[in-house]
Amino acid sequence: MSLLTGVTAEVKVTPMTKTQVYLPEEDLRALHETSKRTGRSVASLIREAVKRVWLQPEASGPIALWDGPIGRSSSDHDSIYDER
Repeated sequence: MSLLTGVTAEVKVTPMTKTQVYLPEEDLRALHETSKRTGRSVASLIREAVKRVWLQPEASGPIALWDGPIGRSSSDHDSIYDER
């Protein structure tokens, strides 16, 4: 009696265009070290850096992190931790 095993794989292909980037040797060396440490390709690291630095939409207008009443200003920050 034979047993058949089926394996399926989904492949996602992202269209890309090849380009060249000129880097100083120390930057390229650091990228290769980061690549080894993280298990990611140098190309992947460069793509992520481009997206984070150059392709993020710029914030327009104020950004709020707190929606409650203001208890203290940022200039009072150090006084909170001062010993009295």
